[in-house]
Order: sequence, then C-alpha cells, then structure tokens
Amino acid sequence: MFYSSQAKELRLFLRDKLGFKATDIGEGWLIFDLPEGDMGVHPSDESARDGAPSGTRDISFYCDDIEQTVAELKSRGVEFKGEIEDHGYGLVTFFKVPGDFYLQLYQPHYSK
Repeated sequence: MFYSSQAKELRLFLRDKLGFKATDIGEGWLIFDLPEGDMGVHPSDESARDGAPSGTRDISFYCDDIEQTVAELKSRGVEFKGEIEDHGYGLVTFFKVPGDFYLQLYQPHYSK
C-alpha cells in the first residue's frame, strides 16, 4: 500500500504508465492485481548513510531486462533519477511517481 499526496494521480500512473491491471472498486479507487513478488528483510541502521529505522517499508519492482524496461517506461513519460547502477544483488535505478517520491526498479543478479 502507498500513501501519497497525489493518490489519484499515483493510481493512474500505476495503471497507465506501469501497466498494472486494476479493478475500480468505485469512485476511482483502483485495487491492483500485481504479479508475483519477493520479500527480503534488511537490518536497520539509522547511523549508516543510507540506513533506515526499524519498521521502514520499501517497495521495489523487478524486471528481467532493466535496459529494455527503462526504455519502455521512458517512452511512456516515466522520469528516472540517475543511471542504472550495479548494487551487488542486481542492476538498480529509481523512478519518480506522483506524490514526489521514488521507487526502485531492479534486475536481480540472483536466480528467481
């Protein structure tokens, strides 16, 4: 679940830009039927540069071919922050969504 200062716009972005299928349950409230997912658990470390406090939630999307996916999303008007980088576990970039925050997109190096 996302909380966004631009909830309506974010719903439309997820449906129209990312192509996620959704059911409108009334008055534009979209519930998304997402594909499979993975879940990881990271240690919290607020003292680290990129550390997060305990209880932080983070949502990332993964793909099979990050170069192709980034090109496709850019053609739909999706804005990216920075270049694709190797973070060890995979190739990573971030894209902006309505509500003025970023989500991670990655191509895993590990087998799924």
